[in-house]
Amino acid sequence: MATIRDIAEKLGISIGTVSKGLNGGMDISETLRHRILETAVELGYENGRTKKAEHRTLAVFIENMDYEAEDSFGYGIVLGFRKAARRQGWGVTVIPVTPQFQQEHRYESVMLQNQCTGAFLIGFSLSDPWIEQLRSSPVPTVLLDNSVPINPMIGYVGTDSDEGFDMAVSHLAALRHEKIAFLDGSAGSMISDRRMAAYLHSMAGHGLRIDPQLAVYGYFVADAARHHVPGFLSRGATAILCGNDLIAKGVIDCCHALGYSVPEDVSVIGFDDLPIAEKLDPPLTTIRQNRVELGKSACYTLQAMTDHVPVSMSLLRPVFIERASCAIAKPRLAEPCENDPDSVLYRNPDLYQRYSH
Repeated sequence: MATIRDIAEKLGISIGTVSKGLNGGMDISETLRHRILETAVELGYENGRTKKAEHRTLAVFIENMDYEAEDSFGYGIVLGFRKAARRQGWGVTVIPVTPQFQQEHRYESVMLQNQCTGAFLIGFSLSDPWIEQLRSSPVPTVLLDNSVPINPMIGYVGTDSDEGFDMAVSHLAALRHEKIAFLDGSAGSMISDRRMAAYLHSMAGHGLRIDPQLAVYGYFVADAARHHVPGFLSRGATAILCGNDLIAKGVIDCCHALGYSVPEDVSVIGFDDLPIAEKLDPPLTTIRQNRVELGKSACYTLQAMTDHVPVSMSLLRPVFIERASCAIAKPRLAEPCENDPDSVLYRNPDLYQRYSH
């Protein structure tokens, strides 16, 4: 194992300067601190302080997600993580990051600089620079709704999409819906692909015809609805499943703007059960994932990893929340319209082929 002396010899500087660089000393330049941290990672240096239980600190890195407002998706996750860490006597530091920050700072260097034992990554994309570094990282790390294969030090937490979407499709099928559309999140996102697969699998399992033009990728924002809902309605969809509650809000607003009533003409189901869900008009039927419990699960997974128990995946059970946005199907004739370029047929043809027969 490398020592502070090894780092000092490698860089040709004093042991004291290396110590300042590793421990947040203020009287050295950021350039030199960066070189010290990078060299420490390259040589395999480990901070002995972080190995002691009484000094353990966990990092929560957040990208592209609000976590400070109580009604935001990230708030409950961070709260749950803090609660579980506090019970174990561990500290938590929350660090918002950007793709540019990841380009400029190596993951393990940031962990070393903040003297953190493990980390929870929320809101990251599989194309982010740090994700590639995680493939070989020895740092215990948990990802929300993302996964890095093979590395036993990387875990995954999320909510069971298969179970959630099957409850939703079962509910709609009992209301005699057959043309059920799905407006997903962003194409290329692991959680979007998992939810699309869950939708296709459940439709096939219920013997319902899968129309690829009713299975579409959008974005995890309300504005995605206006680009795709008119096509769904023209094709005769009587119900629309949504990748999250924000999309569902956009769907309801779009239906109203086009002169359709929810749920009399169109049933709508969301995913997440954000605080806004019960405040919508009508209150939204949705698939609840308990965000506080997700945060706790991430902390428990990190604890297992630091105790050398490799945990691959932890999935929470969803809960189906029935409110007033679904009703008995009101079939209508489909109208000719152009194909949607964001259809699963074009965005993820292999996935579609798996369930189309």
